[in-house]
Amino acid sequence: MSKVISKFNKNAMEEIRVSLSEFKGHKLIDIRSFFGRKEDDRNPTKKGISIAVSLYPELKKAIGDLEEALLKDGLIQKEDLDFR
Repeated sequence: MSKVISKFNKNAMEEIRVSLSEFKGHKLIDIRSFFGRKEDDRNPTKKGISIAVSLYPELKKAIGDLEEALLKDGLIQKEDLDFR
């Protein structure tokens, strides 16, 4: 089982996919790079991470901490976060 939740282009030939998957009975969050010339014909690379769903609160906190640091250092602007 693998369910793509979100994806975005890294460049013309690579995209990042965020998925929910299962391995040996363990529910996982998978963030992985996929490579290929055509969007519908991309294959997963070794570049990625899979973590237990139970670690989601820590991942969410880490992303929040990263956002704060990026804003503080002027690497992104608050309006950059309005992507939806």
